Amino acid sequence: MMKFRLFIAGMAAAAGLALAGFAQPANTAVKCLIQMTNYTGEGAYIVVSLLDEEGEYQQTLQVLGTDSEWYSEIPEWWQFYGKYRPDIDGISGATLSGGERSVSVLQIPSDKIDAGYQLRFETSVEDQEYYADDLQFELTSENLKSKKEGRGFIRYIRMLPQ
Repeated sequence: MMKFRLFIAGMAAAAGLALAGFAQPANTAVKCLIQMTNYTGEGAYIVVSLLDEEGEYQQTLQVLGTDSEWYSEIPEWWQFYGKYRPDIDGISGATLSGGERSVSVLQIPSDKIDAGYQLRFETSVEDQEYYADDLQFELTSENLKSKKEGRGFIRYIRMLPQ
């Protein structure tokens, strides 16, 4: 009977270790307001991405613009997303036009904050320009509490951890 209990205890420990390997890192919910400039034309496609220390794409956090036919018009992100095409249904929404704003909640992996990672906001408007880094900044606790100015179609973003 003792051998059986040791066997069961060993199996339970092994299962716990195996499941720990599949555990997802905790996310930090961050409210993100995006305010657009007063441009004319079609709605802007906006992609918010997580980049590693070398500037390589790691994860798509949000996509504003649901017509996948136009995703290739965001070329730098498309090189990453187009290869794998992960499901983005839960993180996508409508485009934003000139002067509009949007408030959403980004789920940012907690272990990437204050670890050298960056957030990038890319924008593209049909028959106008594409800004690969309309807004890009280091993913720090301090930056997640601040307002950042855009360089293209984004006037500014304001972040607020939840």
